[in-house]
Formats: sequence, C-alpha cells, structure tokens
Amino acid sequence: MNTANHTHEFHITMPNPMLPDSMRVPLFKGQGQIDFIDKPVPQPGAGQLLLQVSANAMCGSERGQFFSSSAVTPGHEAAGTVVAAGPDTHTPIGTRGVVFLMDYCGACRNCTLGFTNQCLNKRADMGFSHDGGYGAYEVIHENIFCAIDPDIPLVDATILLDIMGTNGHGIKRARLVHPDIESMLVSGAGPIGLGMLAMAKIIFGHDFPVLISDVLPYRLELAERLGGLPINLKATTVEQGVKQHGLLAVDAVMDTSGKGAARQAGLNVLAKRGVLVCIGHGEGLTLSVSSDLIAPERVIMGSEYFCYDELAENLPRFRAHQDYLRQIITHRCNVRDIQAAFTLFWQGDTGKVVVEQ
Repeated sequence: MNTANHTHEFHITMPNPMLPDSMRVPLFKGQGQIDFIDKPVPQPGAGQLLLQVSANAMCGSERGQFFSSSAVTPGHEAAGTVVAAGPDTHTPIGTRGVVFLMDYCGACRNCTLGFTNQCLNKRADMGFSHDGGYGAYEVIHENIFCAIDPDIPLVDATILLDIMGTNGHGIKRARLVHPDIESMLVSGAGPIGLGMLAMAKIIFGHDFPVLISDVLPYRLELAERLGGLPINLKATTVEQGVKQHGLLAVDAVMDTSGKGAARQAGLNVLAKRGVLVCIGHGEGLTLSVSSDLIAPERVIMGSEYFCYDELAENLPRFRAHQDYLRQIITHRCNVRDIQAAFTLFWQGDTGKVVVEQ
C-alpha cells in the first residue's frame, strides 16, 4: 500500500516528571466534618486533560456532601491550568481556564442543538459523580474545559461559572416568554441570588429595579451595595417589601432559594404575563392553574445550570464588569482551612467563598 500521500499524526501522552505521584485532598466525612487523605494524581486518558486547580468556589449545592458525606472529592466551580494532556486533545500545556460542571456527550439531540446542560448521555457531574476541584489536580474531558485569557486571575475566573453562567441562563429563559421585563424579585441573597442581582444589573442596566429578599443582614447589606433593593423577611413580608419599594407587582421572580414559601410569596407578587423561574433545587409549589396561570397568563419554568457556549457569551460581560462582580467573592481561604470556611459559609456571613490551593 502506498502511503506517500497520507499524513498520520499521533499525540502520545508522556509522563510529566514535574508532577507529584500523590496529592492531599479533603475528605467529606459527613456530619459537617472534613479530614484529609492522600490520593494518586490522576493521569489523563484519551480526550482528557489534567488540570492543576488553583481555585474552586464553594456552592450551596454541596450541603449534602458536607453533612452526609461524599465518596468523591467535591468541587464543581474549578479554575486552573492544564499540566498534562491525553491522546486526541488539542489544548496546549499551560492553558488556563475553567471547568464546566456537566461532562456532556456532544452527540445527542440536545447537545447538537447546544443544550449541553440537558445532555441525554451525560458522562459525569464533576465534583458529584467524579473527583472535582477541591483536589490539587483534576482530570476532565477536554470538551468541558473553557480557556480564558492569561491575564484573568483564576480566583476571579470562577465567577464565570455558577455566578454568571447559571444566572445569565435563568434570565435568558425568562426572556423567552417575557422579552419586556421591567422589574425583578430575587428570592434568596445567597451567592446565586447575589449573582442573579448582578447579572440583572449588567443585562438590563444600572437603573433596572431588582428587589432581593432574605433573612440574613450580612447578605442583604451586600445585596444593597450591589445595587439591589433589599427586603428583610424578618421585618416584613415579600408583598409589603415590594410595595415599600414603590411597586405593585414584578415582571419576573427568580427563586434561588429552593424554598416553597419563597416560591409561593414570589407567585403572589407576580404581575400579569409574569414569569417565575425556579433555579434553586429543593421544595415545591402549590398553585391554582386557573387563577395563578391561565387568567393572568403567567409562566412558571425551571432553569438548570447553563449551556457550555454561554461561557464565551459571558466573557465580554465579565471583562466589562470585573470589579463589580468581584464584590460577590467576600472570602478566600487555603484548602487546608476548608473546614472553617464551610462552617462560616453555612452560617451565612459570606458571599461567595473561594478555596485556593
């Protein structure tokens, strides 16, 4: 066989002599206890990258792992640097970037349409089903790595994930059915709620009214610094708070709390043609179809994470509003202090907390 006109390219993984054989990682034992154990540093296989993690942001969805244990190393908001690459990859060693939570297949109907957050053959949820970003090294499929410019600090880069991605997607979902939104209520001023407030200001403009409800003074004060109109649920109701801020109803309610009472209160102040977007997983909602949905033509919808391509969409917004968004990160800690950081996080006296290696 004449192969003179055929070019064959091979990408062979070579061991990196600079990488350690093992790493010390946090072990989530449950009951709010974190120990440390040694794990081998993983080697990337075909189509995979090995990331040296620099930063991973904490998330409320890790509550179950903190209190009920985890068989894998948690962490799903990771940013780091590629230090090794397996066969059939194209990302150069030294590339910095962030990790998309859902290891999507790329071939199913939803993936081919761009809805990678609804993959029908998902391979992993990083940090939940497979080891994640609280370890010093994380192996991922290349398709869920998003490269960033080298001048972006990796701590700041975590903002592109749950803070910008999840909330930008939620707003995009709301605008599918209500393109002329003029006011918003955010239920819950945790990190996701604060991110929703920030993304609403970025997308709709500085003067766009964003009401935000919670019971924790620290987070309500932070929300006000970000331009939100706070509703302290220890002092008033959502309905009274809306009126106190000069509104009779709101066009969009974004529930980041996952609490049934919050969803119910949001529905009660939702304007005609309004949209309630459920972002926080958790409890349910009771409604009357005729009076709550049909007559006022309201919509209730879910919004799950975001699509991979939205990372690139949000990068210019991140660039333009980096100092503003950085305010949401209120605490940084070394991984060795992760126990104390999580304890503080659950007390509610933080915005976003980032764990660094």
